[in-house]
Amino acid sequence: MTLDAIDKKLLFLLQTDSKKTNKELSLKLNLSVTAVYERIKKLEREGIIKNYVALVDKSKIEKGFVVFCHLKLIQHTKEFLTKFENEVIQLNEVLECHHVSGDYDYILKVLVKDMEAYREFLVTKLTSLQHIGSTQSMFMISEVKNSTVIF
Repeated sequence: MTLDAIDKKLLFLLQTDSKKTNKELSLKLNLSVTAVYERIKKLEREGIIKNYVALVDKSKIEKGFVVFCHLKLIQHTKEFLTKFENEVIQLNEVLECHHVSGDYDYILKVLVKDMEAYREFLVTKLTSLQHIGSTQSMFMISEVKNSTVIF
């Protein structure tokens, strides 16, 4: 699907505040409420809009400790990769898992309460997964930018 300028502006508006009503969106886009509704439904149908979520302030729920964990697997067979990916998906502390090139095979973004909670996660959950050869952890000092807006 090719996005026109209105689709892109609509996506921007929804990404900054998905609770805006179709009427509010229609005023910003100079479209009818029906046209906005139809565009949103089309974007949802095409899978461009995947979901609507609430963004939670990590510090208010005592989960402000962010760790980027670099992992090397002991082997790179499809079986090992698939098994690792299926296991890591089950770990609630892991917000993101990226298969990457370079010195490491995966980078995980892990969210926990504090260093003690991360140690517990590392010792009892992460390193108990099969096929992990080594890990290296980097701790976030401050978050300079964290955006979900694509357009």
